[in-house]
Amino acid sequence: MGCGRVGSLLAQTLDADGHSVAVIDLDPGAWRRLSRGFSGQKVTGMGFDRERLIEAGIEHADAFVAVSSGDNSNIITARVAREVFNVKRVVARIYDPRRASVYERLGIQTVATVSWTADQILHLLRGDLAHSDWRDPSGTVALTEYLAPNTWVGRSIAEFERGLPGRVAFIVRFGEGLVPTASVVVQESDRLHIAAATKDAELVQAHVQHGPEAH
Repeated sequence: MGCGRVGSLLAQTLDADGHSVAVIDLDPGAWRRLSRGFSGQKVTGMGFDRERLIEAGIEHADAFVAVSSGDNSNIITARVAREVFNVKRVVARIYDPRRASVYERLGIQTVATVSWTADQILHLLRGDLAHSDWRDPSGTVALTEYLAPNTWVGRSIAEFERGLPGRVAFIVRFGEGLVPTASVVVQESDRLHIAAATKDAELVQAHVQHGPEAH
């Protein structure tokens, strides 16, 4: 539901990947955001209208995404998809981060765009050494981004991982992702994304911060 910039991009990407896609939007003018090659279904109407949802094929849907411009519409529709039509995967975009945790407890996955964007910008402004990327549902494993300190520049990943209670999952270098081999050398401004047990977070940070001379 929602054929704005996010919804149209999602719909076209899924359609191009071979999925059967239906898009619901109250404004028929929103269809102009879809490419001419889009082969999915376009349904005009309110997303939480059960008749419109059935017209879009929700009774056979594997997933539902609510990305309209309104929090209330997104949540109402997501709850209908989840609780009435028993769709297994439901995701809703939420602008108010205070609501996100409430809806997570209802089994609706949320993306709180405002808090996520603000967090990313603050992280870049402050130049933080570490920044949490992802955590598994149990909270036992985390993927954390570290800006490579100068002490590690010129050292190989093999050297960097020696004594590290984790693994370098990937590196972002000049804006592009890189899955490193043991021989890849750390460069200035590299952003190292390290996977490790959550309980070892302090050990990982100390390893990164203290540099190779500490080992």
